[in-house]
Amino acid sequence: MSDCKSDSPQTKSPCRLTWGYVVLGIALYIADQASKIWAVKRFDLNWQDEVNHVYFTDPRLMGNKIEVIEGYFNFIRVHNTGVAFGFGNGTVWSGYVFLLLPILAMTILTILYIKKFFCNVWMKLAYIFLMAGIAGNLTDRLIQGFLIPYKEEHSFFTKLMNGYVVDFIDIKIPVIDYVWPTFNIADSLICCAAGILFICGFFMGKDEQKLKN
Repeated sequence: MSDCKSDSPQTKSPCRLTWGYVVLGIALYIADQASKIWAVKRFDLNWQDEVNHVYFTDPRLMGNKIEVIEGYFNFIRVHNTGVAFGFGNGTVWSGYVFLLLPILAMTILTILYIKKFFCNVWMKLAYIFLMAGIAGNLTDRLIQGFLIPYKEEHSFFTKLMNGYVVDFIDIKIPVIDYVWPTFNIADSLICCAAGILFICGFFMGKDEQKLKN
């Protein structure tokens, strides 16, 4: 990780993704979607209906979970209409904003890739993690709203806006006794990519400072 500089300029198309990266991205996307399909099929629904809005109750309160490590690590099923850490979850505007944000993010990432921003092993890995993670959660928002067992008939647009992200990994941090917001594989990929970009930015900043000196 200490070397976050671009690959050797002598390498043919150093900024181009090889098939290995592409296959990795597809595999991670499939793993994310497969795990969410499992969660949806494995856990029963606990629905409530309030003014025609359908939402999912907290499975911790309903006892609907699989304990992997008792008291610290569970598999549950949570529907998140917001983003990381549940920000915006359940709000009226979340369906609009968080459907457009992933599309905007993927567009920006594509432009950065074309402009050769991701030109070493770690940066390419971050790019693949980001694209797979964003695509995974975007897929949820595009299709899950149509799978809700509505009590009344709704329009196509309403179902689209009711899209949500399936979260299923529930962890409690023992030292500080804190229940981490439920997440999924796509969220993990995005967080890992953010960490890689931060560390690479730190080392590249140090290299630039050395050159100035």
